[in-house]
Amino acid sequence: QVQLVESGGGLVQAGGSLRLSCVASGSIGSITTMGWYRQAPGKQRELVARITRGGTTNYADSVKGRFTISRDNAMVSLQMNSLRSEDTAVYYCNADATLWPSMYWGEGTLVTVSS
Repeated sequence: QVQLVESGGGLVQAGGSLRLSCVASGSIGSITTMGWYRQAPGKQRELVARITRGGTTNYADSVKGRFTISRDNAMVSLQMNSLRSEDTAVYYCNADATLWPSMYWGEGTLVTVSS
């Protein structure tokens, strides 16, 4: 089993920055890819960014050039710059693992961007 705990959400003005962090515990040696998803009110959960164990990243088109994902062993961070009102959402940390179940989620952290 893997447990994920996020931190770093909050209220920020448009154009500002926030950094989200997620720490994994438990069977961390089984974790392959880690990432961040978000869910805005009334919308489906969507991928924001992911990073593999080897450091390969991919981003949603809407955040490319503004957000940066990084990883240090069992911790994954998301640096969010030039925030927009449409980035307002609950952000969830995600981890894929070579276990069953193979996907884990944090409880989420709210990011609110005021315009």
